Amino acid sequence: MQTDTTVMTDPTAPDLSWQENALCAQAGPEFFFPAPGSSTREAKQLCGACEGRVACLQYALENDERFGVWGGLSEKERGRLKSTGGARRRLAR
Repeated sequence: MQTDTTVMTDPTAPDLSWQENALCAQAGPEFFFPAPGSSTREAKQLCGACEGRVACLQYALENDERFGVWGGLSEKERGRLKSTGGARRRLAR
């Protein structure tokens, strides 16, 4: 009996391959989801050095991630980016 080893994937599922090499995988979640009023500076610095930053930001914007630092932006910064229509311009860079 021969078995099919092809893995079926959902064509509508987002591409999350950027997560495999993301620098955030080497830090704990508290780093990117700090307590209210805490600094996000260190998380943003790590994001700035990450090759998956743009894909991460795109994922957060498309999936309406409301908490934490994603793609180097805080939830307030992502909200402003979306409200001004700057998301498309920023992701196009």
